[in-house]
Amino acid sequence: MDEPSAARRDPGNAPERAPRDARGRASMAAPAPDPEDAPEREPAVTGPPEPGPAADGAGVITTRGLTKRYRGGQLAVDGLDLTVPAGSVFGFLGPNGSGKTTTIRMLMGLIEPTAGTVRVLGRPMPRAARTVLPQVGALIEGPALYGFLSGRDNLLRYDAADPTADPRTRRARVSAALDRVGLAAAAGKKAKAYSLGMKQRLGLAAALLQPRRLLVLDEPTNGLDPQGMREIRTLIRELAADGTTVFLSSHLLDEIEQVCTHAAVMAQGRLVTQGAVADLAAGARGRLVVTTPDTSEAARVLKELGVADVTADGDRVAGEPPERDLAEVTAALVTAGVRVRGLTVERASLEDAFVALTGEGFDVAG
Repeated sequence: MDEPSAARRDPGNAPERAPRDARGRASMAAPAPDPEDAPEREPAVTGPPEPGPAADGAGVITTRGLTKRYRGGQLAVDGLDLTVPAGSVFGFLGPNGSGKTTTIRMLMGLIEPTAGTVRVLGRPMPRAARTVLPQVGALIEGPALYGFLSGRDNLLRYDAADPTADPRTRRARVSAALDRVGLAAAAGKKAKAYSLGMKQRLGLAAALLQPRRLLVLDEPTNGLDPQGMREIRTLIRELAADGTTVFLSSHLLDEIEQVCTHAAVMAQGRLVTQGAVADLAAGARGRLVVTTPDTSEAARVLKELGVADVTADGDRVAGEPPERDLAEVTAALVTAGVRVRGLTVERASLEDAFVALTGEGFDVAG
C-alpha cells in the first residue's frame, strides 16, 4: 500500500502499515483521537455479544467448498472443507505458499472468496463481520504498527478504535496485555525500534485487549527466539484452558505437535487431511530401526526380507516396517551373523504423516 507523500519524505514518522478493517480498508488512516482526550462513555449495559449459533456444537469455523482464484488464473485455495471444533487449539499446517494466509484472510472477511461459504462463530462471513469480528482477536501477516508511537500508545489506539471498549479502563487493559506477552518493560519504546519478535508480541497483545471467543494467529512465533517461542506456546495453552478457541497457522511441525489438539494439512491450495493431532500421527506408519555395528549386512538382510526405503546412519539401519512378525526379522538378522543391539518400530511423528500425505517437506515455496 502506498504511503502518503509526506510519510515518504519522513520515514521515521510514517506508520509501518496502517491497520485495516474487516474489508481490507485502512481503519486508522487518519490519526485516532488521543485516548486521554476521549469522551467518557457509559459502559455497555448489554454485556458481551451473545454466543449465537456457534454454541450449538457446530464448528467455531466452518468452510464448505471455499475457493479463491486470483486474477490471472492462480488458484490459491481449492474447494476447502474445514471444521474447527470449539475449544480446540487448531493447527493450520502447510508449507509456505500452500494457501494458509489466503484462507485466513477469507475467514476474517479481508478478501472475498471466488466460491464457497465461510461461517465463523456460526455466522456467515463476510456478511456478518460487524457481529463476528468484535468476538475475534487476530494477528495476520504480522502486526500493523505505527513506528513513531510507543508500544503502549499503539495499543491505546487499537483499543480506542474498538467501539465496545470502555475508555475508563483502557490503560488497565493495555497494561495487562503488555504484561501478558512480556513487553511491560519495553512499553515506552517506539515500535520502529522493536525487533521482529517484539513486534509479533505487540501484535498478539493487540489481539488480547478484550476477551475473545476465537483467536486467529498467522505464524505467531515468527521472529521469536526459542525462549520467546516457548512463552507464546504457554500463553496459547492458557488461553485455550480459559475457553478460547485458537486457530493457529504455521509451517513449523514441531510447533503444531507441541501446542495443538487438532490440525489440518494444506498442500498446493487443497486440504489433504484434518483431525486430532494424535490421530494424524497415528495414521502414518513408523520406522523399523535396527541398532547394530554391522550396518551393511543388516541393510542387505532387511532388503531381502522386503523392507522398503532402507537407510543407514551411524549404527542405525531404518526402513518401512514389514508385514511379517518382528521376531522373524530378528531371527533372520541373527542367522546372517548381524550383531543386533536393538530392534524397534519408532512411533510416527507429525512430520512422517505430512510427508506420507503430501510427498514433500517444508522447504518448498509452493
